[in-house]
Amino acid sequence: MELLLPLMLVLMLVFMFFQFRKQKKQMNETMEMQAGLTVGTKVMTSTGLYGTVVGLGDDTIDLEIAPGVTTTWVRRAIAKILTPEELDAPSIENIADEAEIDLEKRPEDR
Repeated sequence: MELLLPLMLVLMLVFMFFQFRKQKKQMNETMEMQAGLTVGTKVMTSTGLYGTVVGLGDDTIDLEIAPGVTTTWVRRAIAKILTPEELDAPSIENIADEAEIDLEKRPEDR
């Protein structure tokens, strides 16, 4: 019974150590990704906004979020670089076109 408390403390410290290591590794990977951004890279911000990098500063980046619309973001706001698979997601225009086609059908045909 006397060994139970020290054993639990040691296990908790080991768990905390590995958790801290994992978190630090993820943070380093994210910082490397943010530091390696280049003009033309398609990214997603931490708020879910998609855009293309059009300008780079020391701590900021400029994102084109629509044709001719550029916004400035803190570099740390970039959550990830988009992969080609993520870029092939349906656009809002395609979704709207499909919705119009469905609306043209008669209710009994749906």
